[in-house]
Amino acid sequence: MGVFSVENGVFRLDGAEFRVLSGAMHYFRVHPGQWRHRLAMLRAMGLNTVETYVPWNLHEPRRGEFRRMEELGAFLDAAAEEGLLAIVRPGPYICAEWDNGGLPAWLTGRIRTCDPEYLGHVDRYFDRLLPQVVERQVTRGGNVIMIQVENEYGSYGSDLAYLRHLADGLTARGVEVPLFTSDGPADWYLTGGTLPGVLATVNFGSDPDRAFAALREHRPDDPPFCMEFWCGWFDHWGHKHMTSDAGDAAAVLERILELGASVNLYMAHGGTNFGTWAGANQAGERAMGDWRPTVTSYDYDAPIDERGAPTEKFWRFREVLSRYAGEPPAVPPVPAALPPATLRPVQSVSLGDALEAVAGPGTSAPVPPSFEELGLEHGLVLYRAEVPGPRGAYRLRLPGLRDRAHVFVDGRLAGVFERDAEEPEVTVSGPATVELLVESMGRTNYGPLTGESKGLTGGVLHHQQYLNGWSARPIPLQDVSAVPFADGSQAGPRSFFRFVLEVDEPADTFLALPGWGKGYVWVNGFCLGRYWDRGPQRTLYVPAPLLRAGTNEIVVLELDQVGPALELRAEPDLG
Repeated sequence: MGVFSVENGVFRLDGAEFRVLSGAMHYFRVHPGQWRHRLAMLRAMGLNTVETYVPWNLHEPRRGEFRRMEELGAFLDAAAEEGLLAIVRPGPYICAEWDNGGLPAWLTGRIRTCDPEYLGHVDRYFDRLLPQVVERQVTRGGNVIMIQVENEYGSYGSDLAYLRHLADGLTARGVEVPLFTSDGPADWYLTGGTLPGVLATVNFGSDPDRAFAALREHRPDDPPFCMEFWCGWFDHWGHKHMTSDAGDAAAVLERILELGASVNLYMAHGGTNFGTWAGANQAGERAMGDWRPTVTSYDYDAPIDERGAPTEKFWRFREVLSRYAGEPPAVPPVPAALPPATLRPVQSVSLGDALEAVAGPGTSAPVPPSFEELGLEHGLVLYRAEVPGPRGAYRLRLPGLRDRAHVFVDGRLAGVFERDAEEPEVTVSGPATVELLVESMGRTNYGPLTGESKGLTGGVLHHQQYLNGWSARPIPLQDVSAVPFADGSQAGPRSFFRFVLEVDEPADTFLALPGWGKGYVWVNGFCLGRYWDRGPQRTLYVPAPLLRAGTNEIVVLELDQVGPALELRAEPDLG
């Protein structure tokens, strides 16, 4: 049994003054077969603690349907075995560039407030999640030393009764270690997101003196702690790859430690937004415009890169940390990668011919139902309606499109619409059949649009008139095992393609699709995520545990433009 406490402005572990040297690593962004290697890399950098968020929507994708609940506990145990303490940030909101900030798409009630309906869902989830954290606290022989209340709430609202409900609920469920909040280092953050009696921490990427001065102004008795030192950044589709200078980042880390503060590197190891879990941001005025979906990679320009290799930033940080924490353990070797290879598709089938195998049951409604109304987290929905006639040619408009739509008129592609982009000139005369293949690209994870719906949220206008009488087929893009492939690879866009990869011994690799447009990739049934020729990301990371000795299957769903081949590369290309 142990004790971790805050006393007289310092942290203490079992009575001795203690500095938290933590690194963020999210168990849900790293294959479990690689947790131990990545955790050992954190130790080798000189850290004594690992921090992780917990995404509610991963664990309760549909109301009352819990899954993968044991993973957090298994990760905390792996961290303990690698000699790391742990900080847990269970939400319910996490941001994290994760779809909807971790909130389930089905969630009802006024989110992130003390609305009784919302709190009922939160309480039920915490009842299922928290026992595995509580039993792993240092006070009970485990390694958990701190637990967060919500996340950056000062960036969103000011319902302090909501924060108090969460804090009291954590304590009532057995939390004995210190609770904390984390917010930006400014007045409006620290007044809206903190609670009396709960430790306050700050998040920043530069100027630690100013940040800690702001914290001291509001919390003079709290030990200084940068809960998120942003030592890198994340990428959006269609924008440049974000990097930061290793020397500059190391200098900021050095200054944080010179000031006597504790720190959590965000991220120490970023990992990957596998599947369709990447979120999105609104970069315009008041966060209401300039939609920017996040890429599949969450490399984050972190000191430990996406495949677990040390970067220049790692070595700079290791040198700084060694001056405050002593000589760290040896750096574990980075596993080898597969040799480069080129694969060509051996089978294909159009999405239309595969629809019965991959789509859920259809529904009819007077207006287009949203993804959420169809019970769909992400993927595609095929909408269909009839334009009455005879009537003249009028422009088709998709106000409130979330997020991308291929529009077909009488079976022919008429245009591709994108959220927040200028609409193409698509005119339709009646009678005609209009079909729209709508794709979700990740729910906004930060700001006032958190909790948005997906689909044709503003309906479909033909000139000034709404089209009514819709059918909709959800396409979850989760299980592709039943896709009815046929020999050959002559299919066009909006088709599945099957590749075969022979492997003597599984190893990491990077998958590239030069000449292809936009789509999704599965390896042995596991969805790696999205690719898009818009960049900046050009390769998808394939962790070795996804492969097996012998024959492996790779499936690609291409929506826009079919390329000649698929390439396996030994190095990443993130732009």
